Amino acid sequence: MKLRVLGSAGAEFPGFRPPAFLIDDHLLLDAGTIGAVLSEEEQWGVKDILITHAHLDHIRAIPALADNIVIKNPEHTVAVHGTGDVITAMKDHLFNGVIWPDFTRIPTPGHPVLTFREIEIGRTFTVADHTVRAVEVNHTVPAVGYVISREGATLAYTGDTGPTEAIWRHVSGIDALIVEVSFPDAMESLALLTGHLTSSLLRSELEKIGTLPRRILVTHPKPQFYDTIRSEIDSLGIPGTELLHDGATFEF
Repeated sequence: MKLRVLGSAGAEFPGFRPPAFLIDDHLLLDAGTIGAVLSEEEQWGVKDILITHAHLDHIRAIPALADNIVIKNPEHTVAVHGTGDVITAMKDHLFNGVIWPDFTRIPTPGHPVLTFREIEIGRTFTVADHTVRAVEVNHTVPAVGYVISREGATLAYTGDTGPTEAIWRHVSGIDALIVEVSFPDAMESLALLTGHLTSSLLRSELEKIGTLPRRILVTHPKPQFYDTIRSEIDSLGIPGTELLHDGATFEF
């Protein structure tokens, strides 16, 4: 399984892009960043997008991707997978003909460039040659993380979450966990209020896992505190743990 980090920040600043992780060149985990990184041909390779929740920094690149497709490659269709809450939010507040055109009907209702596919929490489904399970996490809006497997390799992604429970039952001993830390320890109260983690909160969450994943890839730091968060992550002393940066690549 190949992982390419298109964006991994908890806000947008020069050198810091919103979250998006490209798996095996065609499956996206969240969609905060697409066209700012991927070439035209690479964009055509994207076939499926798994959305964790409907906050703008996790979905904002989909409208531009749809626009790029329809003007150059209208035979291509991208399937956007999410819970009913996520799909409803995107239909009502984004692809509603006001904020952005409804690309689930363009160029034709019978062959649009975007389709929405509702997923069921806890039920395993298949996306191309990947096996996927959505697991509820704890955020300020309905949100899930994903556990993805292919050819014996397993990757889990929490998306945005504060202290949670269910997803940790699915990650013991897996190849890699992408988990968020948005704020430094000094801002724990704000982290909890907004449904996020600090480094110390992450340590407590990892203690809920039977066997730690081989690699723990920390994402979603606020750029203003990137160096502080990196220092705090390093001080945890947990083997295989690192703070992600945009452009990183991995193979599992």
